[in-house]
Amino acid sequence: MQNFITLATFTYPFEYAVLKLLLEKEAIRFFFQNETLVGLVPFYSNALGGIFLKVHPEDYSQALKILQAFENDNHLKIV
Repeated sequence: MQNFITLATFTYPFEYAVLKLLLEKEAIRFFFQNETLVGLVPFYSNALGGIFLKVHPEDYSQALKILQAFENDNHLKIV
């Protein structure tokens, strides 16, 4: 997991719930760094720098396309 690349940063888990399902559906190798700690103590999110979406280098371009489509073409935006 050392070579995984940070693709995005989120403050709270609800911000990426749907994105996580989309990545799993496409069999992208990823994990969310700090996800568990922020889930237990939400106020630590800012202190830790957020929750980092880490993606395997071989899956980076496909994951980037999924992230961009999620941000731009999605009607399920968090307000």
